[in-house]
Amino acid sequence: MNDISMTIGVEIMTSNESQIIKVLAEERNMRKAAERLFLSQPALSQRLQSIEKEWGTQLFIRSQKGLTATSAGELVIQYSIEQLAKQEEVFETIQSLISKVHGTLKIACASIVGQNWLPMVLKDFVTQYPEAKISLITGWSSEIVRALYDGEAHIGIVRGHTEWKGTKIHLFRDTLYLVDQELTSVQDVLSTDRPFIQFKSDSNYYQEIQAWWQRHFSSSPKRQITVDQIETCKQMALNGIGYAILPSITLNGLEPINKIPLTNQAEEFELTRDTWLIGYDSAFELRQVEAFVKVVKEHASILHDYSK
Repeated sequence: MNDISMTIGVEIMTSNESQIIKVLAEERNMRKAAERLFLSQPALSQRLQSIEKEWGTQLFIRSQKGLTATSAGELVIQYSIEQLAKQEEVFETIQSLISKVHGTLKIACASIVGQNWLPMVLKDFVTQYPEAKISLITGWSSEIVRALYDGEAHIGIVRGHTEWKGTKIHLFRDTLYLVDQELTSVQDVLSTDRPFIQFKSDSNYYQEIQAWWQRHFSSSPKRQITVDQIETCKQMALNGIGYAILPSITLNGLEPINKIPLTNQAEEFELTRDTWLIGYDSAFELRQVEAFVKVVKEHASILHDYSK
């Protein structure tokens, strides 16, 4: 009977009850124990009786000399001490998790950003938060949005205009440049026979450049080459095959090529490309995401035009 009751007691023993047993064992005196527990002696006596009833056995023998633990009481005292120690250990672990960044940060990033800008951000992130892990997938912006929908990523970094109803943070805006080995002005495209090398994806990047061209020139390029990777577009222009329009994020300023900013008459950049950080609101509550947002904002705030 006592064995069954002891099992039930273990299951229902609370941390407060464990604390009471521990203090009683240490003080071996009801008055002193009551003072430490901020209880009256009658209240403490009632609590002890309730605990003993739960265990189905007497835990302490009361006498004028104080309290003496029974054999069962010694077992319960040891159990209480171990329970409280385990609770403290778990609490400290939780506090450590709160103060440190653990877990995996799952990022889905537009390829152009993942290749040219994100590595610098991740270098700082892993330096500051060495216990965090990173999962990174890259692709077109439409694929990034799909990865968020499918739960494959916590946050996404996308380019251009992207429909998103969750959290959307603007990171930076970079300028688009006409780059070529021979052309030195935008107007030169009207007379050159060099091909226009265009990057075409499922994003609106291609459409934006087409619209810009139509606003400025009445005719289409004489020759065109279409590629599906912006790095291919860049390398073809660097090798003198033709001219291209590239965002400044792809240029480091050291390329041996002419770089002409696409401007309007007010000398303001007219053709630009925005980069956004997006995700569901709940994802931004994760500690690893909070830490990444802090680092990525710092980098975005100091981002300069590498093409100059």
